[in-house]
Amino acid sequence: MIENKNKKLGWINGHWGVFKDLKVSINDRGLNFGDGIFETILILNGMPQLVDEHLNRWEKSASILEMNPPPSKEWLTSLIEDGINRAQLNNINGVVRINWTRGESEQRGIDISQKNHHSFWLEMDSYQPSFESISTMISQTERRNSFSRLSYCKTFSYNQGIQARLEAKNAGFNDALLLNNHGDICCSTTANILVKRNNKWLTPKSSSGCLPGIMRQRGIDLNIIKETLIEAKPENNDEWFLINSLSCHPIHKVNQKELNTSTNPKQFWLSLLKSKN
Repeated sequence: MIENKNKKLGWINGHWGVFKDLKVSINDRGLNFGDGIFETILILNGMPQLVDEHLNRWEKSASILEMNPPPSKEWLTSLIEDGINRAQLNNINGVVRINWTRGESEQRGIDISQKNHHSFWLEMDSYQPSFESISTMISQTERRNSFSRLSYCKTFSYNQGIQARLEAKNAGFNDALLLNNHGDICCSTTANILVKRNNKWLTPKSSSGCLPGIMRQRGIDLNIIKETLIEAKPENNDEWFLINSLSCHPIHKVNQKELNTSTNPKQFWLSLLKSKN
């Protein structure tokens, strides 16, 4: 048994090991073309959170992108539990990432071969959820395509988010907010947008092209968060947040506009995580 909580632990092709000892083929389509999907699941005090929701989205993404069905929930749940024990995350916080690609290319080019065998691997590490206040700018170079199937799946391709984050960092901000092709607020580089306005929680519509985030959807299902069109300019007394499965960041600035940050982000995030449907 591999047990080392100071090193990232992974699983591929039936074997557990530390990251440096595990290999992915250099002609895997996930590596060559970003042709893969993944999920990032929080481990809170040794317990994986919202596993069903993550795996349901994973399966839906595979279907949308016409990939083979990923490994079963039962098998994955057992593998994650095994990994938590091996990584000694039983009583601490961590994160697990599961990956599914169309596997090794049988030929050059982007065409998909019917002979492709899909690939799966898992990554696990310690992690602490983050809640610090951040500054943001609206990206001037990158926009989400609300018509694209890719916008509704958690794919390997994060190049647009990387470029928008780089743009923001170069301008002195922590992160970037993205408009969609209609010019409406959509999401950030790695999280969904929430707006607290007149004591109501709002988020851009699913049709905006935002990723269907797990925590975002949880708030909608709990009837706490409502979908609506959100304009790029915050209103007076707005509170804006970026939320995902691993964090909830209050935004204290959008471009040059200062915002209120009175709501406790950790308390709100935990209330969504632990509430019963």
